[in-house]
Amino acid sequence: MTALRHLAALLVGVLFATSGDGAHAQSQAIVMASTTSLQDSGLLDVLLPKFTAETGVSIRVIAQGTGQALATAARGDADIVLVHDPEAEDKFIAEGHGGERRQIAWNDFVIVGPAADPAHVAGGHDALAALRTIAAAHASFVSRGDKSGTDALEKRLWRAVGRQPSLASGDNWYRDIGGGMGAALNAAAGMSAYTLSDRGTWLSFGNKADLKIVIEGDPGLINRYDVILLDPKKHPDAKLEPARRLRDWLVSETGQAAIGAYVKQGQTLFHPSAAQPK
Repeated sequence: MTALRHLAALLVGVLFATSGDGAHAQSQAIVMASTTSLQDSGLLDVLLPKFTAETGVSIRVIAQGTGQALATAARGDADIVLVHDPEAEDKFIAEGHGGERRQIAWNDFVIVGPAADPAHVAGGHDALAALRTIAAAHASFVSRGDKSGTDALEKRLWRAVGRQPSLASGDNWYRDIGGGMGAALNAAAGMSAYTLSDRGTWLSFGNKADLKIVIEGDPGLINRYDVILLDPKKHPDAKLEPARRLRDWLVSETGQAAIGAYVKQGQTLFHPSAAQPK
């Protein structure tokens, strides 16, 4: 057991210290490495207490970009992962760290930007065309730069238009903040800049300032969320049984209904898709 896993187990176990069954409760406490978008959107704050109430299994969430979340699990510091970068997930599974992947939900990404829209891209549905125009106009753009699923998609989009913008290359309009989705939206709001956001975090975000959605509806911006169990051969310390209970609950009728019922500003943030993956 790594030091981080041991600390996580102690922190979760203390929640049950007064129950009279602390040893059993601690054995039913698991660590989930998940994306910041699921945390920032508020979805996990709704789902996980429901699961714990039904099963008695408590979850400590380590919210990181997908790349960091997968690295955390690969080190043995999590029992289950919930992420959204298919390419990184494929590599994680191919290296023997995980398996039994199931899609639980999808939403989409949007490009948001200032109401003044200095690049004149608002109202379009083509993310690649918008990025070309933003770059040509040298309009301010905030990148997460945190190896998250969102960051990985953004980099793929830039490569698709033949660009790899960076300050080192003299692209002073491009700001890599190395932070989560909330931090990127805060930075974009403060700088009147464009950025790529998952719709769930965007709808839940409070400090929109004069930001608005400028690009949406591009089929290339679909955002899929997958739950992956750790492989016990490589990770014998992983708590596979309670982790599988969480996975099974997320894809069950009950879990899927809870995901679909999560609404902000009259909009469904995450569309359950276990039965019909996107």
